[in-house]
Amino acid sequence: MQDLHDFELVLISRNPILVIESLEEPRVVQLLTRLAMRLNHPMFQWSVSEGLKRLGLDFDAQKHNAEPDDVLKHIKAVSQPGFYLLLDFHPYLQDPLHIRLIKEIAQGYETVPRTLIFLSYDFPTPPEIRHLTVRFSLQLPDRAGIKRLINEEAERWQGRSRRPVSADSRAVEQLADNLTGVTATDARRLIRSAIEDDGAIRQEDLPRIMRAKYELINQDGIISFEYDTAKFSDVAGLRQLKKWLKHRRKAFSGGIASLDRPKGIMLLGVQGGGKSLAAKAVAGSFGVPLLRLDFATLYNKFIGETEKNLQRALDLAETMAPCVLWMDEIEKGISLDSNDDGVSRRILGTLLTWMAEHKASIFIIATSNNIEQLPPELVRKGRLDEIFFVDLPDRQSRLEIFKIHLRVRNLAPSGFDLESLSHTSEGFTGAEIEQSIVSALYAAQAQDETLNTGHLQDELERTSPLSVVMGEKIAYLRNWAADRAVPAN
Repeated sequence: MQDLHDFELVLISRNPILVIESLEEPRVVQLLTRLAMRLNHPMFQWSVSEGLKRLGLDFDAQKHNAEPDDVLKHIKAVSQPGFYLLLDFHPYLQDPLHIRLIKEIAQGYETVPRTLIFLSYDFPTPPEIRHLTVRFSLQLPDRAGIKRLINEEAERWQGRSRRPVSADSRAVEQLADNLTGVTATDARRLIRSAIEDDGAIRQEDLPRIMRAKYELINQDGIISFEYDTAKFSDVAGLRQLKKWLKHRRKAFSGGIASLDRPKGIMLLGVQGGGKSLAAKAVAGSFGVPLLRLDFATLYNKFIGETEKNLQRALDLAETMAPCVLWMDEIEKGISLDSNDDGVSRRILGTLLTWMAEHKASIFIIATSNNIEQLPPELVRKGRLDEIFFVDLPDRQSRLEIFKIHLRVRNLAPSGFDLESLSHTSEGFTGAEIEQSIVSALYAAQAQDETLNTGHLQDELERTSPLSVVMGEKIAYLRNWAADRAVPAN
């Protein structure tokens, strides 16, 4: 077992203070108990609730050594070598007496080798003892390790229920992929949740497991999990984009070893043109979770800590891989003309470095409405695989949009003159067409009538679309994209 071997190396390397930040307390205690027996060293465990007790032997706990200063004074007075596991000691680091006692125990290591092992979910090492301290991290299980855990949990369920687990082999492989990046303890709990309800591991279990994994590791809400991804059948038009993604779907999943895994794309275009829906459809098409990173929210929520929290968000995306990472309105985070004391430039540097160096299966979709604010370092070819321009929908796309949104509202498209509506809605975005249907439904209800083509025509004729209201800006965007981006439609 690699953790046991690595742990032993750290302990025999004569380090006076060892810090372990982990929520897997039972696993750490088990490892240390085994090591104490192997190394023939006494191992003690302390907690403020139970006091000090010897591991591996059936001795009563020393209740009189329950207080932090009492146990530290006791350890300092001991004249024999030993390992001392101190659980959840971090709240007591504010006391100067405790820091001094820890330091004196560590400085006396050459005379009496007493190793202090601090185990907490978080342990901010005081500067006074930092030079005497090493940190140890338990390894997260790799894909092969996750598959072993799946087999173990399946055998346990079979032992209890007296019948075998029904497992879809493809779902098992995907579950092994999706559970990398979490601790063995958490992986076991998630695997059990997939098996326990029906004694099976199926494709339908995977979205629920991924949501549970996301909620487990994203305690700060830095990045959002988009639960409802879409199908490309729900997206009208974007024919070039759909074709491009179809050619790369298998390579992204690792199914074509001879091809580089696709990095991602940038979607430029007018607001309401379908960029957000396209991002959701890519995740649905690839069959992976969709994570959304909103730079505007990142700035607002973490003023003064933006760079650090961007890195945390990117680390979280790597933990959730394979996934699609949607960087929404990316210009709001790395705008060239921002007056923010250089935060935007540092954010850009962090992002570009990560894009160049990360190895995880993450497909990036960056969306933007304002190309003028994007730095050239980001939009040049090579950072991402392609830049697509999402223009206003053409006639055929508008017809498809009407069909999709009428069906969503349980209205038969055959009952409407779609050709006429497609003609009248020239210059409308998909969002504006959807809103025209919503408004027409309200108008029909007010008139106590069934929605018909006339109601829709009236709403379209009353609406000034974005292409009219912001005609100059859209014209500029089209001119810029003409020889710099690939048409998505």
